[in-house]
Amino acid sequence: MSDTVDVAVIGGGPGGYVAAIRCAQLGLNTVCIDAWKNARGRASLGGTCLNVGCIPSKTLLESSEYYFQVKHKISVHGIQVEGATVDVPAMIARKDKIVTTFTAGIASLFKKNKVKSVLGTGRLLKRSDTDDTWCIEVKDDDNTQTIQAKYVIIATGSVPRQLPMADIDNEKILDNTGALALSETPGRLGVVGAGVIGLEMGCVWRRLGSEVTVLEAMPDFLMAADEQIAKEAKKIFSKEPGLNIHTGIKIESVKTSKKSVTVHYQDTDGNKQKLDVDKLIVAIGRMPNTTDLGLDENGLEVDERGFIDVDEFCQTRLANVFAVGDVVRGPMLAHKASEEGVAVAEAIAAREKDRQHKTEPVNFNTIPWVIYTAPEIAWVGKNEQELKKAGTAYKVGQFPFIANGRARAMNAATGLIKVIADAETDRVLGIHMIGPHVSELISEAVMAMEFSASSEDIACIVHAHPSLSEVLHEAALDANNRALHI
Repeated sequence: MSDTVDVAVIGGGPGGYVAAIRCAQLGLNTVCIDAWKNARGRASLGGTCLNVGCIPSKTLLESSEYYFQVKHKISVHGIQVEGATVDVPAMIARKDKIVTTFTAGIASLFKKNKVKSVLGTGRLLKRSDTDDTWCIEVKDDDNTQTIQAKYVIIATGSVPRQLPMADIDNEKILDNTGALALSETPGRLGVVGAGVIGLEMGCVWRRLGSEVTVLEAMPDFLMAADEQIAKEAKKIFSKEPGLNIHTGIKIESVKTSKKSVTVHYQDTDGNKQKLDVDKLIVAIGRMPNTTDLGLDENGLEVDERGFIDVDEFCQTRLANVFAVGDVVRGPMLAHKASEEGVAVAEAIAAREKDRQHKTEPVNFNTIPWVIYTAPEIAWVGKNEQELKKAGTAYKVGQFPFIANGRARAMNAATGLIKVIADAETDRVLGIHMIGPHVSELISEAVMAMEFSASSEDIACIVHAHPSLSEVLHEAALDANNRALHI
């Protein structure tokens, strides 16, 4: 590519492709460089999230939930189904088709918005002293080309963190990619890590019939969540057949044979234990994908965890170079990356059009977190542990799904919603949920916090009856000691 573009985006995941589209919408000549390929060797935009993360995992979670309901729970509705079986290859094929549909959809969006897509791995070479443009080398197998760009947005995402004693082969020892592509249900499945990926993948295969054992190094379960919600989740999950969760463990070795994987570990009391499984999923977190980007050569060092240092507007120390998503500080969430991509695109456009910079930084305190287990877990804002540590005076209102008519009708009346508000001002500080479809309910909580609502504001809003949203309404009422239905 000989012509100079306004913006070159390195990475085609939720941060990169959204940034590229928004840049183009704002009149900037934009190119998106991404190395992800499908099985046929063609570009497959969408990054980890779309190809081997968010979308395929949620597809399998939905499919496995339908099977689990038919097999174990639908009889409560007076429906009898005998001989239900699961076709795992068909389930995987459906997941793959959905992924292909959406990756093709991004390509169509690029075409519509006149974003040029370049297949390959991008690397910063140098900045020209004459015209203030960056030279980017793009390699795809044996092909190499260079791109000149005035602005660069790094959005290369993250990669799975490795367990030193367990080499990923995606045959016996799996990362998220392998966990989404199994051709049959393992009889015994081990999961190292009780984070989002570990719990969701364990949930998929437990529903399909695996005996799942989760090994977590942290002393408590879901320590990132509100403590009460985490305890409720562990209580509910512990009652599920085929799911065993062990916390506070220390893995000593992982051995593979033709038929199994053996994990030797110490339990929370220091006793030596052994776990034999057919497959082992390693899900101990993710690391920023910042290697071989040409950062060091241009004087941009990463921190000890591999993150690129940026300001609140995602500007790096290099002139006209921005970074968004999993490569920078903040939660590794697709929607956080997308919002940062939009903010950066608008900041660049403001500079180019010589307008006053009005871009607002992304507010991390109103970014929702969701874990798509059954029941689902979601939260936004501060939890009780954080507020106690900060010495903030607060009040709590909560309401259980068991007292909600819609949840009872759905046979999903487990969990609760919890509203935390400032003790003096009543401003909402955090909302935490575990229950049916809370991945959808959390959006009302986000909006409330974004507009600085009080718990009284939520309590004054009419919520449809019967609906699951009434649980949030009642929790807000309870924060002021006036819940109606409990």
